[in-house]
Amino acid sequence: MQLNELIGILDRVHAVRVLVLGDVMLDRFVYGSVARVSPEAPIPVLEVSRSLDSAGGAANVARNVASIGGHVTLIGVVGKDTWASDLQSELAASPTIDARLIVDAARPTTVKTRYVADGQQMLRADRELREPLSDEVATRLIDEFERSLQQADIVVLSDYAKGVLTERITRAAINAARNANKAVIVDPKARDFRRYAGATVLTPNRLELQTASGCECMTDATVEAAARPFLDGNLCTFMVVTRGKDGMSVVGKGEAAIHLKTMARQVFDVSGAGDTAVAAMSLGMAAGANIVSAASLANVAAGIVVGKLGTAAVTSSELIEELAPLGSRSADSKIFTLESVLQLARAWREEGASIAFTNGCFDLLHPGHVSLLDQAKRSADRLIVGLNADDSIRRLKGPDRPIQNEIARATVLSSLKFVDAVVIFSEDTPINLIQALEPDVLVKGADYALEQVVGADLVTKRGGRVLLADLVKGHSTSNMVRRAAAPNPHR
Repeated sequence: MQLNELIGILDRVHAVRVLVLGDVMLDRFVYGSVARVSPEAPIPVLEVSRSLDSAGGAANVARNVASIGGHVTLIGVVGKDTWASDLQSELAASPTIDARLIVDAARPTTVKTRYVADGQQMLRADRELREPLSDEVATRLIDEFERSLQQADIVVLSDYAKGVLTERITRAAINAARNANKAVIVDPKARDFRRYAGATVLTPNRLELQTASGCECMTDATVEAAARPFLDGNLCTFMVVTRGKDGMSVVGKGEAAIHLKTMARQVFDVSGAGDTAVAAMSLGMAAGANIVSAASLANVAAGIVVGKLGTAAVTSSELIEELAPLGSRSADSKIFTLESVLQLARAWREEGASIAFTNGCFDLLHPGHVSLLDQAKRSADRLIVGLNADDSIRRLKGPDRPIQNEIARATVLSSLKFVDAVVIFSEDTPINLIQALEPDVLVKGADYALEQVVGADLVTKRGGRVLLADLVKGHSTSNMVRRAAAPNPHR
């Protein structure tokens, strides 16, 4: 995949809504060091230094969709317990995840706890119930899926064999999606792939395909041979097989197989890599990419996430960085999603740095913009810029704007030395960004009155301040557009 093609896809994903149905879970990581053996038994003693919770399973698919820039509706089942609350808190951190989780008091929330000593996983403890859902809960789940389907552009079924994607629920979801002309991607776990008949894409890993087919899947040729009978039997239209260090294979009915080499540079943790791949593939397909391009995007995303610790997510800026030509790569990309910029802001605050925030369309950057950004950066240690997404600008300024797409505008802003981070938002105002970031200084141009500045009350209530930056007269994007469109009598 070329960088321009990727940018084209990422330009469109913010308008995509993915519907994810499957086994949600909480991934809990307990980190520490081992310096001694227990006197009670011949086992190492983990001296715990910290713990981290992440959304796992189908919830991790949703988290990756949001992190890359799409919108997602997540449907799953949780117990009536504190783990469900912890999972809900993790999902609530992303405003583009609409979590519609059904509570089943008869089963616990699935929790996977991993104990990691000095970077090496020692033990995983699972708390789960794999029994199929009751008929009553299954009916509620199907009803919620059918209600959510109308707003979706594509459907993902994330099967972790925890009892949610029973044969009844899987069949109902695939039939409803097909009747609504929605593509369905299935990440399978059942040994019998016939359960997923009618799916658009099946994404088994090498072992899952080997188990379902009864064939060895060690080479390009054997993977293709194992996949063909499922395609010839009209079980699915495409099969995308994830093969670890050997990359991915894309096999379509009546088409030559395409084998993609792995994009991983260094593997730290494979937790959730399949979720990331499925999320990226769903966004690519819904944004108009063909199956090979969508799989290529998934391959790049999976290659990035295995280089991170824990159940991690990939951002659009990381995808751009991965595919950018070496000569144009920046040492540290500045384009972030809300989820990743919040992590960055927390790190800055831990260092004692103050944070300023300003926002705008920044379409056709001019000296007025540069002056405002310079004043904003001088007001604090770090500057985060909120950038209106393309759809937001169209609603605010009309169908002919913006002149430059959001990735192009974000790239130009990122090149300025006084901008530390750029985050694209799709709402008409940055109020959600301001609420989440809690900046120390909120900056707008002096053409605004204090009471007109969105979020001013939130910032001042927390003890922050609002800066109305001096304007450079005679500069505005609208004037530039009008002058460019006016006839030139000197031509």
